Amino acid sequence: MQGGGVLKLAFLLIGPGAFRSQWSVLALAGAALMGLALLLAASAWAGSAWDWVEWMTYAALGLVFVANGLLALLAGVFATERVERRLGAAKAAASTIAGGLILLTPFQSGWALALLFAVALALDGAARVVSTLLYRYPGWRPIVACGVVELVLALMILMGWPLPQDRNIPLCVGLFIGLSGWLLLRLGVMLRDLEDEAAILMLPVFSGRGWYDNAPILIGADPPRLDEEPPLVVRVWTPAGSIGERARRPLIDRYIAAVDRNGIISTGHSALEMAPDLYISHYPAVEIDHTGQSLLKTLSSKPENDVEGRFLASYAEEVASWCEADASVEFRRFSPRRLRVFWAGYRQDNRYNLTNRNCSVVVAAALDAALEGVLADRAPWLRLARLLADPDLWVAALIRSRASSMTWTPGLVLDYARTLARIVERRDLSWAGRFRDFLARLRAADTSVGAVAS
Repeated sequence: MQGGGVLKLAFLLIGPGAFRSQWSVLALAGAALMGLALLLAASAWAGSAWDWVEWMTYAALGLVFVANGLLALLAGVFATERVERRLGAAKAAASTIAGGLILLTPFQSGWALALLFAVALALDGAARVVSTLLYRYPGWRPIVACGVVELVLALMILMGWPLPQDRNIPLCVGLFIGLSGWLLLRLGVMLRDLEDEAAILMLPVFSGRGWYDNAPILIGADPPRLDEEPPLVVRVWTPAGSIGERARRPLIDRYIAAVDRNGIISTGHSALEMAPDLYISHYPAVEIDHTGQSLLKTLSSKPENDVEGRFLASYAEEVASWCEADASVEFRRFSPRRLRVFWAGYRQDNRYNLTNRNCSVVVAAALDAALEGVLADRAPWLRLARLLADPDLWVAALIRSRASSMTWTPGLVLDYARTLARIVERRDLSWAGRFRDFLARLRAADTSVGAVAS
């Protein structure tokens, strides 16, 4: 699950300043979770009866997964596009089923329960290994190792070795809790050592693929933004929207590439604009061959696939040379200074890599840099609790996780920007207001479905 990713995104949006002086609380919470994981592992190994620690752990963890699934379902209903609603429903079903299995673990030890856990681990592990070996991004070996560990755990559960199936499952749950605790412990210690002027994106937990090497280093706070100042606009040319007539393949067209009737492939494009003088749009200087084996060879993030790139000067120039973007997302709560510093560093190197330094990678990284600390609050722990209860935060973390295991694409950037906009731009909306908006969206969806049916 993406619990670690949710925590990282929440700390990014709130900013490190609020937690730097309280790093020990995070470290102690992480150590407590790791201790709980050891208790579970020891209990499973010894074969002791279910005690109150195991009951409470499984109840709490199962309820978290079920709640995550219900929140994902709500986020899917809020989505404006059919694809987003389907993905939200799939995620909600998977999370709810996993939570139900965890809640049932103390009461059942049958083959079916073990089989479902093993299948879930095997699918996640296989996906990690395949995608990582395909892209070969920096630091790929530990990710492959994690995938292999998941596959081994799945095999252990199926074989009932070295422990019976009903005791192998507690070991897996303990591993999940222990890894979450390790992340909290590391994050707390890193925040203690982070300089006041450094961005949280410079911490090693964010910098695995080098996407945040240009994270800003700033002295002093940003001046307050005025309402009349220009917004930050994320512009996206989706693969399907940037070509003409095509053979329809909904998920592939949206997130990977679209092919027109003549066999021309379009992967789409992403750009970011802050009027009047900042425009982020990264292209290869010479168009990359998007056909057959040539495309497979360039999927690797290895340095030998780096090519010379170019930066476009403005949206008007881009439209004149190509076409209008088919989607855009606006932000009015962001840090122009952080955005400018990030872009000033990034544009010093025009290297382009199809899967590790492309148009969507720079837009997603720039957006993260601009939104750092935008939800800073005098009560940071309360803000953190509210964020963790926001379904959109979990959706955004899931999108980040998918991008980290593969790469950022225009479709993922569009979903990510829309989700972050709901978090950042509507932070003062009450739950009652969110529920009224939910009902309005639901009625609108019913109306559109009825219109299509008629």
